[in-house]
Amino acid sequence: MTSTMTRRDERLLVGGVWREASNGGRFDVTNPATGEVVGSAPNGTAEDVRAAIDAAAAALPAWRATTALQRARLLRRAAEVIRERVEEIGMIMTLEQGKPLGEARGEVEYAASFLEWFAGEAERTYGEVVPPMNAANRVLTLRQGVGVVAAITPWNFPAAMMTRKLGPAMAAGCTSVVKPASATPLTAAAVLRAIEDAGVPKGVVNLITSRDSGMVSRELFGDRRVRKISFTGSTEVGKDLIRASAHQVKRLSLELGGHAPFVVFDDSDIDEAVDSLIASKFRNAGQTCVCANRAYIQRGIYDAFVAKLGSKVAALAVGNGLTAGIAIGPMIDDRGVEKADEHVQDAVLRGARLVTGGTRLTGDGFDGGSFYAPTVLDGVTDEMLIYREETFGPVAGLTVFDTEEEVVTMANDSIYGLAAYFHTRDYARLLRVAEKLEYGIIGANTGIISAANAPFGGVKESGYGREGGSVGIDEYLDTKYICIGGVGV
Repeated sequence: MTSTMTRRDERLLVGGVWREASNGGRFDVTNPATGEVVGSAPNGTAEDVRAAIDAAAAALPAWRATTALQRARLLRRAAEVIRERVEEIGMIMTLEQGKPLGEARGEVEYAASFLEWFAGEAERTYGEVVPPMNAANRVLTLRQGVGVVAAITPWNFPAAMMTRKLGPAMAAGCTSVVKPASATPLTAAAVLRAIEDAGVPKGVVNLITSRDSGMVSRELFGDRRVRKISFTGSTEVGKDLIRASAHQVKRLSLELGGHAPFVVFDDSDIDEAVDSLIASKFRNAGQTCVCANRAYIQRGIYDAFVAKLGSKVAALAVGNGLTAGIAIGPMIDDRGVEKADEHVQDAVLRGARLVTGGTRLTGDGFDGGSFYAPTVLDGVTDEMLIYREETFGPVAGLTVFDTEEEVVTMANDSIYGLAAYFHTRDYARLLRVAEKLEYGIIGANTGIISAANAPFGGVKESGYGREGGSVGIDEYLDTKYICIGGVGV
């Protein structure tokens, strides 16, 4: 199926002006389902990044001076405009990112929900009156926005990961520079056009697109006016950003890699657990930081679980995300396909059994695209790559276990600590296991965990800071202590 949407050539947004890169450079954006060029974006320069920071810094005093109510109203209006454009933004997302159109529409709603949620949080950034230690003094605290913020966002959720950062930043009275992934700049621009059309003042949000991520990072980290950087991406890049932040002690929020365990105890509802694993593992072709990577199934139900999972995964429809009925779209590029296949081939070589899938899809409807068959592997062990590395693809590896103590130890044996899942109908076990798992997010009897009203973030090498929930705005606020002397009694 081909799109009826015409090619989309976007611009940078700097100080309320949509413009070209300073040197006129551009790069193409391609559809991972077909390899076709669907648009282009400016290949921004260091001069452009500095101009965006200038614009954000210039807009900061006036935006910071607005009332929380004013900011909340603008955020709610921006959420409305995004929802009004769900078909347009969803189509753009599917064309450049590949996910099925239904998933893309769902992400647009998810993106809008962050602006709506943080509109409410803007109105609750309370300070305190603190009982003084000295009767002659009065003690107050204020919570104020940190200043200019940089948001570096990933390609797998190009709308929602941006609003998850912009929502709290704007609510706190901060201005922002956004750098989206070069694979998905068109979605970012479409969302920012909606925010702009909602009436947000010029310079409050700015957009820089560029293929030179290293250059953009150097400019952002080198400018003292940028007080905070929020990044979603790999652990390796996150570590580089931590080192870069040390020179000016910049505040960071880092949502990094994951390697989520998915545990199914033998008292679980097998059908429910199978559906939950599919929802977690195969959404967005397995390209999510919280998707299940290691599935541990208790021995008493292992064979039945493998059979049901294999049958359901084999029936998942794969193809262009614009085609009706498609459950799995393409991977973002050939490198993703190659990594998924490397994990599968390594596992089979080391003794795993291929239940279904395990191949790159080619031929009619697949040529030109980056498609990999949804795959299930039986008998995964800890010497296999898939057990130790984040696959970021539509491959589920299954491992058998016997006891609760054993599986908790195996689940925690990872440098990552973003998300974990488990299924049980024993509610004493539910509480016990949830407390023992060393992860920032726990899905108990569910495979879908993300929501604007919940704190999202990891522990260990999965990063620090939280996005979403009532604590999400804290990442963008400084607490100021005011001691007033000479008041008397």
